[in-house]
Amino acid sequence: MPTVLWWGRFDTEYSRNRILRQAYAALGWRIVDFHPAVSALADIEARVRRLPRADLVHVPCFRQRDLAAAVRYAHRRGIPLLFDPLISAYDKQVFEREKLALDSAAARRLLAWERKLFQSADRVIADTPVHADFFADTLGVRHERLSVVYVGAEEPLFSPGEVKQTTHMAPFEVLFYGSFIPLHGAEVIAEAARLYEGPPVHWRFIGNGPSRKRCESLVRGMDNVTFEDWVAYQDLPAQIRHADVVLGIFGTTQKAGRVIPNKVYQALACGRPVITRRSAAYPKEMIGDMAGGVIWVDAGASADLCAKLADLARHPESLAELSTRARSSYQRYASSDVIARQLAATLTGI
Repeated sequence: MPTVLWWGRFDTEYSRNRILRQAYAALGWRIVDFHPAVSALADIEARVRRLPRADLVHVPCFRQRDLAAAVRYAHRRGIPLLFDPLISAYDKQVFEREKLALDSAAARRLLAWERKLFQSADRVIADTPVHADFFADTLGVRHERLSVVYVGAEEPLFSPGEVKQTTHMAPFEVLFYGSFIPLHGAEVIAEAARLYEGPPVHWRFIGNGPSRKRCESLVRGMDNVTFEDWVAYQDLPAQIRHADVVLGIFGTTQKAGRVIPNKVYQALACGRPVITRRSAAYPKEMIGDMAGGVIWVDAGASADLCAKLADLARHPESLAELSTRARSSYQRYASSDVIARQLAATLTGI
């Protein structure tokens, strides 16, 4: 049984980590966790603790700060290292949050630091093909060192329930959940709720984050819009199954065009149709096959979202077929079997 050493100050319960760990187990790997006290000195701690021999070192998502020590440890022992960043710190600070100006010295330093880190890994996982292109074009990772493993959803937690019976008399239930960051474009949804004209719709927002107050102000006084704080993760599937349609992301940032968010996978796994922005993150064959399960709108376009939603609300009898297509899309492109196959391909020849 091969052993993978999961390295760093990571969150074991984060969904991306849980899904990949399940995929490793399905492929017959034994997982050993190493949570160092200090990221920068972790290779020294690992030597002192005499960690068991591993066949692979895996540095999970968001743990750029753990990577340098992990590389030193792995390469001194001739062990390959796989890095699953999920996001780029440079991308996040410069293009998404716009905290650093593109031409600033701080941005150049951050880019140089992250390029060196990414290029030191033996294999880098991206969550979409266009994210892989960003890692290659901006961070200098050689294409032969890049692989794509989709995010997916946790099974069987996110699974279909009974098909919801919605009539023309009942308000159409629309669900958005998230952390209200620029990538999500939650303001686009709030603006759509304000402009909407069509059959009755209940707009439900779950979560907290930077743009929530702005969203609340856009729809202040509207009885058919509600905001709720986060629900427990294990309760999220029930909230998804209660909705008629789940809203994905609508942001106009560069990163928004490179990702397929968790909520899209989770909603499809629960058999709920999704409305989300058009994006090159979805391969062409996926876009064609997802017809019905995913409904595409232009990024940042509240009017487009209104029109697509009104059309759905006028035809609630179509939801059963849409739910079937949504689940079928999930099984074809993002099921646990698909994730395991993508991980197996990544590990081949590493």
